[in-house]
Amino acid sequence: MSFEVPDELRYLESHEWTTTGGDTVRVGVSDFAQDELGDVVFVELPEVGDEVTAGEAFGVVESIKAVSDLYSPVSGEVVAVNEALFDRPELVNEDPYGDGWMLEVDPVDGGDADGILDADEYDAQIA
Repeated sequence: MSFEVPDELRYLESHEWTTTGGDTVRVGVSDFAQDELGDVVFVELPEVGDEVTAGEAFGVVESIKAVSDLYSPVSGEVVAVNEALFDRPELVNEDPYGDGWMLEVDPVDGGDADGILDADEYDAQIA
């Protein structure tokens, strides 16, 4: 099976993705992760103003199969949360790189998690 792995994103081995190069970064779960989870029924996210730490859990996603922690690819302050997910958690399944994004973080310099993968490295991991 082939999964979408956009080249412009970076990935954690735990299947979260992040944008790069802007003042803030957007975070979500990969196409592979949403497929493995199955139908997402609940998402727990931090609040705007909360701090997240690279490599540490920032929330939870619950599916019909399992409850899984979500890990932050960067350290910084949460500046936006996708509140649409509280009413429509299935957006994670329907559009993991678009409407299913989870949060935006104002990252601290040098605050990336260890082992962030580019698209080719991540694609090789899930192959």
